[in-house]
Amino acid sequence: MSNTQKHDLLKHLPGVDSLLDQILIRDDTHTIPRRVMVSSIRTVLDDTRKQILEDRLKAIDETSLIQSIIRLAQNRIKPRLVPLINATGVVLHTNLGRALLCDDALENIKTISGSYSNLEFNIQTGKRGIRYQVVEELICELTGAQSAIVVNNNAAAVLLALNTMAQCQEVIVSRGELVEIGGSFRIPDVMTRSGCILKEVGTTNRTHPRDYEQAINENTGLLLKVHTSNYQIQGFTKSVPIADLAAIGKRCSIKVMEDLGSGTLIDFGKYGLPKEPTVKEAVASGADVITFSGDKLLGGPQAGIIVGSTDTIDRIKANPLTRALRIDKMTLAALESTLNLYRDEDRAMKEIPTLRMLTRPLEEIQTHAGQLRTLISDKQIPNLEVETADMTSRPGGGSYPALLLPTCCVTLKPGGLSVSRLEKLARFSTPPLIGRIEEDRFILDPRTIQPGQETIIADTLETIILKELND
Repeated sequence: MSNTQKHDLLKHLPGVDSLLDQILIRDDTHTIPRRVMVSSIRTVLDDTRKQILEDRLKAIDETSLIQSIIRLAQNRIKPRLVPLINATGVVLHTNLGRALLCDDALENIKTISGSYSNLEFNIQTGKRGIRYQVVEELICELTGAQSAIVVNNNAAAVLLALNTMAQCQEVIVSRGELVEIGGSFRIPDVMTRSGCILKEVGTTNRTHPRDYEQAINENTGLLLKVHTSNYQIQGFTKSVPIADLAAIGKRCSIKVMEDLGSGTLIDFGKYGLPKEPTVKEAVASGADVITFSGDKLLGGPQAGIIVGSTDTIDRIKANPLTRALRIDKMTLAALESTLNLYRDEDRAMKEIPTLRMLTRPLEEIQTHAGQLRTLISDKQIPNLEVETADMTSRPGGGSYPALLLPTCCVTLKPGGLSVSRLEKLARFSTPPLIGRIEEDRFILDPRTIQPGQETIIADTLETIILKELND
């Protein structure tokens, strides 16, 4: 196309106002804000000009132009955070939002968010209250701690506790416990930001009580133990139990802190899973302060919970950083409802999704896998092999790193398209269906598929595969 022809095409491009007038009178555009529509028009016009100049567009179709503008505007006003179906089998999938909240928490969030509340108002005295008191008594009841405070995540809890207890002082920690806690956040980095001085003791695989004792000096501010919940060292290993570390701290008049990471309020050993240290056990060990997450094994909202002795927690509450790291009313509402369920362990195991999925019986999963296989097979999707297979799930979220949970999955082998293409089509569906690929099959794990989603999965697979085969 000659430069003259390109110039003529550019001259005949409709203006922004002309297109806007045509679009605003349509019934399907009333919900789109004017500024979004104007921006979309300009974007499409700019792209059209580029196509003309690069000789990729030979004519202007105003109807197609308007349709492109409306599609772009509609996409721009769609929520970016969307619900999806987790069929990966990873219960605490960090990329997919970790713990699902229980029904009580969801209802409480709705109630509190849509109303004024006593967030920082003491109804009895009519004066200003403290937001942490909403859950502090409940946390202390469940853990046996003297006092507690909650911040926005466990990394913040560790940062705040270290900054309060040992700023400008040495913090002694085993070399084998200098973990990376996800997202490239490492314990040594958190300690540096907290203003502490890291002092490593022991070796990667073995640390003894004497290593701590020999490292203590006049500038020692804290003894720190980090529970290695997201990895394991096996073989010739030794670590110092928190009770022994607390005894050393008591003898030397030095505070002791334990970062439990995931943290749990129940003994999973009773439910067929490996034993994990509970928060109550850590408190009973004599540690001055313990930190743990709210959205991992506890199964609640994202939060960092700090428990410990009254004098230590009071110092943490008085730290100016506490305000910067505090949680909002929605998190408090969800956390209170979740913690309240732990007053009845049987109820907690049934109603907290994380606990229910982690301890789900294999027989139940096998039944649901068979039902899902039947639903998909009944769609009679051409050349799609649908089978069930014994496989494994993972807890995820840095919890139980070596644990593989027995499960039964539905495996899909499509004909006419690759497994990677099927995975992508499922990921781009509405709602997105997230599975995993193993041995050249698309895997759907019922462990993390929620009730009622089986029909959606079957319908989605039918739609995306038939469309792909017919295009």
